[in-house]
Amino acid sequence: MLVEKDNMVPAKRILNIFFILSHLIVWFNVMVGAVSPCVSRRCLANDLIAKGLYSPPQPPTCAVMVNLTSIQYETLSVDTKTLRFSSRIKIEMEWRDPDLAWSDQQYKFTELMLPVDKIWTPDLTVDNAVETEVKPVSTDILVGQDGTVQHSIQMYTTVVCGINLFNYPFVTDACPVALNGWSQSSCGLRFQYGTISTVGTNRGEWRTLSVELRGNKDRLDRNYLYVTMSINPFNTIVTLILPSVLIMVADLVSFALPLEGGKRSSFKITLVLSFTMSLLILTDSLPDTGLCSPLIRYHFCFCLVLLVLSLLASMIFTRLAVDGSLFSCTLPKRHESDKLKAKTDTKQDISLNGVATVYADVSTEEASVQKVVTFLENMEKANEESKKRQFFANRFDKICFWIYFCIDVIYIICLTAITRTEFCKINNLDFWSS
Repeated sequence: MLVEKDNMVPAKRILNIFFILSHLIVWFNVMVGAVSPCVSRRCLANDLIAKGLYSPPQPPTCAVMVNLTSIQYETLSVDTKTLRFSSRIKIEMEWRDPDLAWSDQQYKFTELMLPVDKIWTPDLTVDNAVETEVKPVSTDILVGQDGTVQHSIQMYTTVVCGINLFNYPFVTDACPVALNGWSQSSCGLRFQYGTISTVGTNRGEWRTLSVELRGNKDRLDRNYLYVTMSINPFNTIVTLILPSVLIMVADLVSFALPLEGGKRSSFKITLVLSFTMSLLILTDSLPDTGLCSPLIRYHFCFCLVLLVLSLLASMIFTRLAVDGSLFSCTLPKRHESDKLKAKTDTKQDISLNGVATVYADVSTEEASVQKVVTFLENMEKANEESKKRQFFANRFDKICFWIYFCIDVIYIICLTAITRTEFCKINNLDFWSS
């Protein structure tokens, strides 16, 4: 029994030793894991996120240099009624944040990805915009070993621009898009601009001709994209200018219609109504007021005045050719033929009475023949007077036609000269204070 007890004691000691060793091994592994750094990208990303780098880098100059490596511009729409145009700008940028750098002795990789909302990113603005929306292209950004950060954003902006619509629809003008960042004294953002390109140059009625960078050499925070645009005049020519020209030509040719019957006046009334419909279409598409009011408004006004004057002249000449009076509200004048006819009838009655009393033997057949002859003479005189009135009215109508034709020719010459001269200039950089 003593021997068995002596054998059980070493066995318990061995178990205790194994138990202690196992605890020592576990403790050692835990301690080694806590001391040695992790080697994965996610582990490094968590370490950088834990720093909470939500403030911008603070270099000695207090100015953060941001390199806009690529700017892609696209005009989305242009509203000529409110003089606003919307655009989309895709910007690829990079900057350096020393606090995001790491050593290659602990981490062997050269770049990693971080969530865009976990570190500081530059806040770009458009100084002359009435509405701007900034969206990141991706929810992640790329960080290099030396702390270089690469980021991409899309800006949807609406800019008020005093587009010179004086020669509408033949318009070519430029508008600034003041792409900048916050800046105050020596602190703030400073930009270096890279390549600038355009996409979607033909969007609807407007075309983007070019986009170039301009700015003030003395003020680095006053750079802007100078966007040159032009309008495609085909739609406006077909819907507005061509109908107005055709209506004016039709009104000029309508002088060939006869004055009698009122057909010319009815035709001219139809032309005036058609022109008024074109004027309503113009009112819906062009701005109400502005520094450079479109010349086409004055063109339509001038054409409408000529159409109405032509209509009134035709109505007056028609009235003059019919009864010799100018206005329908006046009493009609008694024609000379009617007076001659009344005198002739009176003389005839007197002569017939005299003949009846003196010459009772005159037959009734001779008296009837005399009345017919007198009636025919009166008709001939009335026709002659009517021809005289028509000749008089047609003569004035021809004079009116040539006056109308000369006015149109002079107007075309003056309009061509005006469109080739710059009467209006707009300063679209007045949003910057001196």
